[in-house]
Amino acid sequence: MTTRIGVVTFPGSLDDTDALRAVRVAGGEPVALWHRETSLRQVDAVVLPGGFSYGDYLRCGAIARFSPVMETVVEQARAGLPVLGICNGFQVLCESHLLPGALTRNDHLHFVCRDQRLAVANAVTAWTRDYTEGQEITVPLKNGEGGYVADERTLDMLEAEGRVVLRYLGGNPNGSRRDIAGITNEAGNVVGLMPHPEHAVETLTGPTTDGLGFFTSALKTLVDAR
Repeated sequence: MTTRIGVVTFPGSLDDTDALRAVRVAGGEPVALWHRETSLRQVDAVVLPGGFSYGDYLRCGAIARFSPVMETVVEQARAGLPVLGICNGFQVLCESHLLPGALTRNDHLHFVCRDQRLAVANAVTAWTRDYTEGQEITVPLKNGEGGYVADERTLDMLEAEGRVVLRYLGGNPNGSRRDIAGITNEAGNVVGLMPHPEHAVETLTGPTTDGLGFFTSALKTLVDAR
């Protein structure tokens, strides 16, 4: 049985096609989902891609969180559906309160685009089980509002519960608190990260294939759950 992973397209999404391709390269069946629909078309997992949903008006992800499709995503995520939010998708997850904290303007006030070194801090989520804790990977990063912030109590909680998924290496690119590049919810099925693993799944177009593990991890998680 083929594992179906849906990718939501919002107005302003840029990396939805890349995410669909990453699912296919990993061995899954990519399913395009439209923001105005409430049905997830019986997918086994969902990816919220990068871009500028609704033009990033108000705050990044603030309008997308009210899309009809997000009502279903939030409901099913709380019931255990694996959901990955990449860059703008991470912002949508925070705005939807599936993940704590927020993403703010880069502290240097410039857009950053570079191949980013990362350390995997949690290798037991639905989206990271194909990595090992402490593993170093390199995937592209591109954002203008990628600084992860939260109050000290929340940051301490994320640290204590092992919910920091990725940390920046080689310099903090955007002012994220405690070098946090990605986090997970308590159950480990919802993950948000600012870097773009979907741009590092093939040697032809990516600096590495280090990002492929996010998608193969989800496939293995779903197969094991059957």
